[in-house]
Amino acid sequence: MSNVQNTEISDVPLYFAYRRNSSVNNSETFHSHQGIEILFIHQGKGTMVVNNRRYDIVPGMLCIFQPYQLHHLKFDYSSEVCFERSIAIFEPAVFESYFEQWPGLKAFYHYLYLSKLPSPCIYGLDNPTELMHAFQRMEQRFKSLTKQDQMEQISLFLVGLYDALQDIWKQHEGESKPQEPRVTHQAEKILRWIEAHYAEPLRLESMSKDLHLSPYHLSHLFKASIGVSISDYLSARRIHQAAILLTATNKPITLIAEEVGITNSSYFCAFFKTHMGITPLQYRKRRSRN
Repeated sequence: MSNVQNTEISDVPLYFAYRRNSSVNNSETFHSHQGIEILFIHQGKGTMVVNNRRYDIVPGMLCIFQPYQLHHLKFDYSSEVCFERSIAIFEPAVFESYFEQWPGLKAFYHYLYLSKLPSPCIYGLDNPTELMHAFQRMEQRFKSLTKQDQMEQISLFLVGLYDALQDIWKQHEGESKPQEPRVTHQAEKILRWIEAHYAEPLRLESMSKDLHLSPYHLSHLFKASIGVSISDYLSARRIHQAAILLTATNKPITLIAEEVGITNSSYFCAFFKTHMGITPLQYRKRRSRN
């Protein structure tokens, strides 16, 4: 099932993992977070989709996913290579005040989560020393942190992390990703078509006509390149948008259902619960408490 996973930031100020390993074919979903995600790939290969574009996953790759940015990672387990990655996910607004005494670093902190980034990926870092030192130090302290010390230690970690990230960003800003093969460009055209039409009932024939591809070729190409079916991706995109509207607006649930392309509100509530585990109303109440 493709769905949207949202980290409960109020309960967990920082989701953190240093050099996490996985060697089995876990099903990765299209998902987003309320906070920002910093991801570094130590080992392994695969593909990633973010902002309606496909990127290669390779060792030495740094990814920055902004709040509520829908993304999907598909790892290639065919060579039996273990995937190893370091991750930090947190709500940036919670820790903003800790950057007050460093105006330049605070401006960069704002930039990474509020600005339109030229790319979510930087390639060719190969275990950058300062970035890994920040993760290593936090790894040593993380498990033994008390709630009383939690915010202070996380803030110290984030200051060090962003200091290292700023140096990396200055060195690699403006670098473009390698030219993608034609099949990838076609898949990205399908993603862009869905982005423009997800609020309408899906008609594969209309998509096929607009993109000049047969329905079979459309479905096969998309699944091979992106890793999920068109219908699964469309479901994830609709759930993602519904979650944003439930959190950021007071619009009635019936109107939100229509705005994500589902005209039957009862079906929308069942659809949302299937993917998120709770009803739209429960989701809205939980977010308002947070």
